[in-house]
Amino acid sequence: MAGRVEGKVAIVVGGGQTPGETIGNGRATAMLLGREGARVLVVDRSLERAQETVDLMGEEGAKASAFAADITGPEANRSMVEACLERYSRIDILHNNVGASVALGDAEATALEPEAFDTIVAVNLKGMWLSCKYALPVMRDQGSGSIVNISSVAAIASYPFVGYKTTKAGVIALTENLAMANAGHNIRVNAILPGLMNTPMAIEARVQAGASREELIAARDRMVPLGRKMGSGWDVAQAALFLHSDDASFITGVSLRVDGGGALTR
Repeated sequence: MAGRVEGKVAIVVGGGQTPGETIGNGRATAMLLGREGARVLVVDRSLERAQETVDLMGEEGAKASAFAADITGPEANRSMVEACLERYSRIDILHNNVGASVALGDAEATALEPEAFDTIVAVNLKGMWLSCKYALPVMRDQGSGSIVNISSVAAIASYPFVGYKTTKAGVIALTENLAMANAGHNIRVNAILPGLMNTPMAIEARVQAGASREELIAARDRMVPLGRKMGSGWDVAQAALFLHSDDASFITGVSLRVDGGGALTR
């Protein structure tokens, strides 16, 4: 049987990952899209980290290439889209996975520094808008496309730090705006809201700040209502595969929670 995204071309922004003991959402999504037949441009601020993902995909027989881009600026996003067209001739899927909180200096409102807030907005929100800005004209010309933006359950539930919560709520608004504005072009735009995940982005910065890895993971596991441990990058990747596939061809503008029921408790 053909894969669920067989023959499609995908850009996965944030397809490298923070070093850590587990797999990140972006890397897992790039790998799963490759397994299911897509050709993937793996984009990361670090070319080395993007290439690590590409190498893992190559071991599985997937077709992928790496591209380095700081997506907080317009030129990098324009170059990313141009590179995808040069290598693969089209763009069917744009997957925006960039985002961070503690690692960017996030804090409660009275403690958050203005410079850190500006950085969080640029990374978590502005970068997603810019990647869409340059990919959307290509998708409109094609008459089709799928965009998934990674938000967070923090956008709709209690979260202590103002920068992450505010920007991830903005991602939902951005997603809904783009979904409505581009529906007539047969372009679908959806968001995924991960909950408590055992990924490097969620764990490593807190460990580096002094938290015990074992105690942190155990405490987060206890907060998951579904009767299992935290989710993994593969849980987010499976949701992304569905939304990008033709199985979701009548779905646009949704915010899909992937959180083990966590948002229901808050």
